[in-house]
Order: sequence, then C-alpha cells, then structure tokens
Amino acid sequence: MLRVGLTGGLGSGKSTVAQMLRELGAEVIESDELGRTLMEPGQAAFTEIVRVFGDEVLTAEGRLNRARLAELAFKGGRLKELNAIVHPAVIEAQRQWMEQVFGRDPGAVAVVVSALIFELERDARAGGEANTVFSELRKRIDRILLVTAPDEAKIARYVGRTARAGTNREAAEADARSRLSHQIPDSEKAARADYLLENAGDIEALRVQVRALWPRLKQESNLNLKR
Repeated sequence: MLRVGLTGGLGSGKSTVAQMLRELGAEVIESDELGRTLMEPGQAAFTEIVRVFGDEVLTAEGRLNRARLAELAFKGGRLKELNAIVHPAVIEAQRQWMEQVFGRDPGAVAVVVSALIFELERDARAGGEANTVFSELRKRIDRILLVTAPDEAKIARYVGRTARAGTNREAAEADARSRLSHQIPDSEKAARADYLLENAGDIEALRVQVRALWPRLKQESNLNLKR
C-alpha cells in the first residue's frame, strides 16, 4: 500500500494529474468533492458552518450560499474559521476511504487530492495545534506529489474555468489572486515534496511525467506490502 498526497496551488492541474493516475490504476479521491458532500444539509459540518457564520450564508432553499461563504472566508478574513470546521471532517473521511481501499487491495496506490496539505500543517503550527488532526495529516501520507505551474498560468486556468460558469473575468482573476495569496509558494513546497510534476501547459509533456512516475509509486507500494 502507498498513501499519496497529490497537491498543488489553485489552477496547477491537480485534477488533470489525478485523472491520469486513475487511468493508470490508482485509487483517487478529491478533497474538494468530499468537502462539498460534507457541507450539504444534514451533515455536521453544514450545521456548524451555519452556527458560526450565521443564516446569511444560506440560500432561500436552505442550502449553503457558497459564493457568500467564500467571500466571508477569503475577503472577510475568516478562512481559518471555515477550515477549522470543514477540514477535520474531510481528513476523517479520507482516513475511512483509505481503510476501505486497502481492505479491498492491500497493494493499492491511494491518492488523496488536496490543495492545502502544507497550508493545513502551517496553520496548525501557527495556532499552537501541533497535536491536532491538521498536523497529523502529513503523518498519514507516505509520499507527497506536488504539481507546479507559473502563477500566471494558474490564474489563467482558474479564470477560464470560472468564466465558463458565468463569473465575470475580472472578478475571477481577483478571486484567484486572493486565493493564491493564502497558499504557500511552489518554491517552498517543492523543498518538502517527494515528487514534482511541472505543468507549464503542455498536456502531453505532463502525461509523460505521470507515466514515468507511476512505476515508482507501484514499486513503493509493493515494498510497503512486503514489510
């Protein structure tokens, strides 16, 4: 078994790499999808978000107004409050998922896609929470795979993706820069990652890197299985 944390800044191409790894045989779960599920009505995280942020983050239908919640988190300086609610639930769901994966296939490569692996640890240490679930995340991941890209490329990808959903391009760019400002630069993350993939924009060049990495991940998984 091998537990891989796939990370990278906004717009770096994590989901693209995740899909390539799926095609090669990896088991993959995306933290963003988990988070969205755990923030649905009836979930404990949903109830706590409404308690902390108030009814202003609800739509008329009683669901979370994600745009308003993001505005309060990123522009209102309340991102750590939101993360403190959502991320422990996501990490616990990841742990349960990994148990299920390795129960089915002890030799699996399980990939958790998360943009904030390093940021969670940073925030935990800054808050004096060295023994909390945040700092424990790194201990439950065997290898960290970092996808890097120039910041302007990240922003362009994010703007292109959100603009297709109807968001104003200027607002999307401002949002991208705000989100990136809360993330640790690639240059700092690279020093602590186990594997690096450079995504400058050539999809085939990225695929070549992923294919070259896959046998190494499988080899590590097999070695762990023999221990």
